[in-house]
Amino acid sequence: VATTTPPATPKLLWKYESGDVIESSAAVADGAVYFGVGNGDVVALDFATGKLKWKYATGNYIGESSPAVSAEAVYIGDLNGIVHAVGAKDGKRLWTFKTDSEIKSSPVLVNDVVLIGSYDSHLYALDAKTGKLRWKFQTEGQVHATPAVLGDLAFIAGCDEMFRAIRISDGKQAYFIAAGAYTGASPLIDGDRAYFGTFSNDVLALDLKARKILWRYNYKERQFPFYSSAALAGNRIILGGRDKIVRSLDSTTGKQHWTFEARARVDSSPAI
Repeated sequence: VATTTPPATPKLLWKYESGDVIESSAAVADGAVYFGVGNGDVVALDFATGKLKWKYATGNYIGESSPAVSAEAVYIGDLNGIVHAVGAKDGKRLWTFKTDSEIKSSPVLVNDVVLIGSYDSHLYALDAKTGKLRWKFQTEGQVHATPAVLGDLAFIAGCDEMFRAIRISDGKQAYFIAAGAYTGASPLIDGDRAYFGTFSNDVLALDLKARKILWRYNYKERQFPFYSSAALAGNRIILGGRDKIVRSLDSTTGKQHWTFEARARVDSSPAI
């Protein structure tokens, strides 16, 4: 949810030719824009002008992993399964960590820990300064989506059809809820509720206290997966679907408020 209001008539301020596909979202921090490119480059641009600040070559294809940024470092994963920590100011390599399969999950920085998922079925916790392994937790499928964090818990809705709460302090599972479908979306956490779409063409709301499914939304007229991660605006859950529709659902009941039909499937996540 953005704190600013977009202009009534958007206009192009600058553009940068990266040389390859950009699948992930950019991170904006301290006057710079950071993003990964298909050719393996991690790029930092000046936010005001779009001019290149630095470029770091991972040597591998970068897919959907979006960078996480601290005051000192930029963190990102590549499709060869390597997590990279790069100096935020100069683009120099700080450390790398190798997992056993491709990374599409985006890293999440929690204090001095980097959380990131891998297709080797593990959620990893790495020391932010050194890259050393703190712990890893094994699921029963690829960890595709980016973890959500609330307090000392990291939440992942995974390819093993389970919604899991993992303690950040020690990597132990606090609890799980059977979702009944695998998901590529990152869960939206709001207090004791979690919301995410699945590849069984539905959207779930979970009660984290009762540890059960609160409601399930399914649009029977058009059966398509939900890959977009949801955003919350008041009591409205906003997300896109592969049926080309953006929806607003009531967070309490799952009732549909409205729909907007786009011209193609909506895989990206909305900002409010």
